[in-house]
Amino acid sequence: MNFNFHSVPIEETLKKLDTSLEGLKEEEAEKRYKEYGPNEIIEKEESKLKIFLRQFTSPFILILLIAGFLAFLLGDIKDSLVVYGLIFVNGFVGFYQEIKAQASVKALKSLTSHTVKVIREGKEKEVDAKNIVPGDIVILREGDVVPADIRLIEATGLLVDESILTGESYPIEKLADDVLPEDTPIYKRVNCVYKGTVIVRGKAVGVVFATGDNTQIGMIAKRMEEKSPQSPLTRALNSFGKVWILVLLIVLTILTFIGLFQGRDAKNLVFFAVAQLVSAVPEGLPIVVTIALVVGALRLSKEKVLVKQLPAVETLGSATYICSDKTGTITLGKLEVNDYVAYDREKLILAAALCNDASEKDGDPLEVALLKWLVRERIDWKFLREKYVRVWEYPFDTKRRLMAVAVSSEKGIEFYVKGAVESLVPLCSQDCSKDILKVHDTLAEKGLRVLAFGYSKLEEIPTSLEEVKIEIVGIVGFLDPPKEGVKEAVETAKKAGIKIIIITGDNILTAKAIAKSVGIYSEESLAIEGKSIEKLSDEELYSLLKNVSVIARATPEDKYRIVKTLQNHGEIVVVTGDGVNDVPALKIADLGIAMGSGSQAAKEASKMIITDNNLTVIVNAIKYGRLITKNLSKVIVYLLSANGFQILYNSLALISGLPLPLYPTQILWINLVTDGVQDKAYPFTKYEGDPMKEKPKKLEKTFIGKEQFLKVFYNAIVMAVAHYFLFKYLLNIFSYEKALTISFTSAVITQWAVGIQEVGEKPFFKNPVDYIKINRYIYVGVFVGIILQAFVVLVVPHYFHAIKLSIQDFPYVIIIPLITFFAIEIRKWITNRMLLNNKV
Repeated sequence: MNFNFHSVPIEETLKKLDTSLEGLKEEEAEKRYKEYGPNEIIEKEESKLKIFLRQFTSPFILILLIAGFLAFLLGDIKDSLVVYGLIFVNGFVGFYQEIKAQASVKALKSLTSHTVKVIREGKEKEVDAKNIVPGDIVILREGDVVPADIRLIEATGLLVDESILTGESYPIEKLADDVLPEDTPIYKRVNCVYKGTVIVRGKAVGVVFATGDNTQIGMIAKRMEEKSPQSPLTRALNSFGKVWILVLLIVLTILTFIGLFQGRDAKNLVFFAVAQLVSAVPEGLPIVVTIALVVGALRLSKEKVLVKQLPAVETLGSATYICSDKTGTITLGKLEVNDYVAYDREKLILAAALCNDASEKDGDPLEVALLKWLVRERIDWKFLREKYVRVWEYPFDTKRRLMAVAVSSEKGIEFYVKGAVESLVPLCSQDCSKDILKVHDTLAEKGLRVLAFGYSKLEEIPTSLEEVKIEIVGIVGFLDPPKEGVKEAVETAKKAGIKIIIITGDNILTAKAIAKSVGIYSEESLAIEGKSIEKLSDEELYSLLKNVSVIARATPEDKYRIVKTLQNHGEIVVVTGDGVNDVPALKIADLGIAMGSGSQAAKEASKMIITDNNLTVIVNAIKYGRLITKNLSKVIVYLLSANGFQILYNSLALISGLPLPLYPTQILWINLVTDGVQDKAYPFTKYEGDPMKEKPKKLEKTFIGKEQFLKVFYNAIVMAVAHYFLFKYLLNIFSYEKALTISFTSAVITQWAVGIQEVGEKPFFKNPVDYIKINRYIYVGVFVGIILQAFVVLVVPHYFHAIKLSIQDFPYVIIIPLITFFAIEIRKWITNRMLLNNKV
């Protein structure tokens, strides 16, 4: 029901829902069940066939489909099978990932698959949670999972853990009688409890006003139906595929027409164009990408990062924003005593131990924190509880916000109380408000949750609080402290050009204090509440986010909108979270990272899970992401340099009227013996320098940007022009068959030289030993290539329109590879010198 039940009295709520304290009649409950449906989140599953077919629609996959078909027509069945095998493996992997992603909605359903006690026809009974309906009267007790969205009718000492929904790290006190303004945000609706949250303490009776998809969790589930965006890597490869295939088709079409105009054989020209197209499409690139991502995923697993979708590995390296949850990611997720002021240390310790219902592991988080503090202070609280026997208690009262006990020992009857400062001040035997409130404000400004402790010596067991006057013995401040190493990780992220924003459901003082302690918040940045962004346009919000480092009291809708706004302005956004409230943002983020200890729904909506819930792990993982990006950019330069060389070389010969310097079958072989053995080694290249000192770059520019284009153009021009003049010279002194064989072999070795040079960014001769160490596997590839090429030229040359070469022909074979190697070396020296001058 679309109505703000938190804003009306209990009587009006019951009237609006057409129910009473006696509950619904069974007939009416059945009628409403038919009307509203089961109290479950409805799954909308897409056709599995549609999901499967979608895996084969990207431009790059379409190019490979065409290339595989053309290879088959040319009789190259092996290449065709490899290409199609790769396409279908890739398709099945993508299909599997999407099917797994659908489980995120099912994970939400598991939050409420239990029984619940309701009142129907005046009798208490137990029903399955999925069968409750609006108007049902529900009974809730400590430990219960709230089965639906409920307006409270009665509440006794009720504390609810709403962290899964709001991100609030402390249990929330609930009050049934309060009537709130209509625009009260969900984290302040103290008279309502929501599906999936947990009763920490107390008991309550309430009336159901929303079930299934109409609950707050249900509305979050609807957000989860939105598809996750493609990874930056996928988008960049698609963009690259479109540009490259367009260039190839234009160039090869022009060359074919030129050849026809020159009177060349049409059949041979078409054969040449098709072979060139098959060779120039880097069908090995998806294999290299997969290898790089798998290597990255294996490295990340050692860093306690589990990768669910391989492209997510690379997304880390492209991140420009990290929208991080606070609790459990930046902080320990456990309250600790951070500071205290003791007016009477002995009595403060006794109050902390005795006015406390927790054990060291179980109970109210604040009380557990007190016991751990006592252990750190070397106080045996168990002994104190045995020595001082509880003879009277006033359970925690959410209205009065305090708890009190009376204990008996050889000293007589003693009274201890703990609670909010404003609740204890009125109980003081004399005016203590001024000093106490000053201390309270000092601790609160540090973002601490503050409790005051009082003591009184009694003559007899009390019958009520009103008859006791106390003195304040101490004030304690609690904080969920930051994890070790987070501050250093934040500094590293800043140097890497990555902005971190804490988005939390906690109050602004606590969030700001934590953010400041780890270096995320400073006086130059802003800390705001979620409600302050509601009236901003997306443009205004984006401008504001550039200066914001903390967003407190944020709702799931706030977090979702922030992520979408950043993405719409070209940012690559990483989102961390562990609760159901984080699910919408995790789902639509470029990379959603769930905490290992978080909810199943958050894990299912994410592409990556960190088993050690720590921002430090994420920042360290970014290094691997950037290494993968760098290696992929290198292999693209290598592959396109080789493909560009072949096209330019044949183009120059064709246009000038020379015979083709590379026969179609030779082109296909070169593709196998160079690209096929060297490119697979690139993912194992080590990083040169510090990846975290570089600013993030858009992958489209990293892969096919100006810098990449200039490298490819330079390499291709050097190889093509040098080979063209060599081939022209060879035709004057040798037969066409011998010139073709030398040209063929020289092209192979030259591409090996380019492969060695492009694996590193620094000049080879600056430090040859270190250069070789950055990737030893590249030389293994060359060794395998030498064996294959020697076999072709010496054993079966006639299959490749070649002849056997003598030792006297070796200088002609090796001269262009050496020229190319040193030409790239010179380019590197000049480029590195220019970069050094720019830094200076």
